[in-house]
Amino acid sequence: MTDENIEENEEVIAEPEQPQVVVDPVEKLTQELGEAKDKYIRLFAEFDNMRKRNERERAALIKYAHEEVIIEMLGFFEDFERTIAAAKAAPSDNANLLKGVEMVYGRMQQLLKKYDVREIDAMGKKFDHERHEALMVAESDECEDGTVLEVFQKGYMLGERVVRTAKVKVSKKN
Repeated sequence: MTDENIEENEEVIAEPEQPQVVVDPVEKLTQELGEAKDKYIRLFAEFDNMRKRNERERAALIKYAHEEVIIEMLGFFEDFERTIAAAKAAPSDNANLLKGVEMVYGRMQQLLKKYDVREIDAMGKKFDHERHEALMVAESDECEDGTVLEVFQKGYMLGERVVRTAKVKVSKKN
């Protein structure tokens, strides 16, 4: 058998022709553009979220940057309150001095208000461990369990943050 005979006797099995995938260049570019646009939108959103987060953090930093000074000032503020109360309780010839102290106290009140410093209203309220510090517990049938009976030292808030807890006496049922 010669090569010619082999060729005649053998059936040549040809692989079926695969249809050639013709990629339309416009369609390909449209798809790539869509992917690029999606990446751009996601990146822009991520950048915008980061910008907003930085603005919030910056605002909080500015708002609470003076927190330690305010905490220190609260002691002086309370000293002025006690001075005024003592001067009013024991009248004397120092009416002008009392008026001057009241003026300084008023300016300090304005300053605290400007920086959003507020007293924590504790008297007669339900004990809140985030705003109050219980120094004493007293048995009482007159009010509910866990009610603030007495305030030993005022507490203060700076914005929404507690800068000093109120030191209180709390009720307990018999």
